[in-house]
Amino acid sequence: VGLNLLLDGGFPKGTLVMIYGSPTAGIDIAAKQFWRADGDEAGTYLMNDGDPEIGMVNVGEVHPSMYQDWMVGDRMVIDSLSSLVIKYGIDATLGFLRQAREEIRESKSNIMFLVYDGVHEPIEMTRLMRISDIVIEYKTQISQSDIERTLAVQKIKGAAAPQRLLPFIITDNGIEASTTSRVV
Repeated sequence: VGLNLLLDGGFPKGTLVMIYGSPTAGIDIAAKQFWRADGDEAGTYLMNDGDPEIGMVNVGEVHPSMYQDWMVGDRMVIDSLSSLVIKYGIDATLGFLRQAREEIRESKSNIMFLVYDGVHEPIEMTRLMRISDIVIEYKTQISQSDIERTLAVQKIKGAAAPQRLLPFIITDNGIEASTTSRVV
């Protein structure tokens, strides 16, 4: 709900959504929630660097040019794009994303891809952000005995990005984002 408010109603149809952060920031949990939105399975989750769960497609040894056969539905997830950049290079990965972007714009579906902090050169991160329609950063701040998690919408193509962080917690049901601001 909180993220929908920041995005003024949710993800526009036909967009490339990049989420990035550390492996413990919750980006994989956010991706699973996106994939299973509304409780149905109208999407594809392509897992290339982890253990696939039920319903996910294991593409760990598959070149991204072969992904098109599996990319069906309204919501597709690539977990993780970082692995593709490392394995095939930034230019091949961007080529794949350009082709996928054309297809999702026609079908009005969305692709969310995960990118991990601290893995890529700054120029690679810049190029990934530039090709994306929406960029969301998941942050984890540890102070004394507290873990504070926030997300920041860094880019929304064609609109101004929100000027505030959205606090969230990780629960048994996934990520729960705050819809209110705290006054201190």
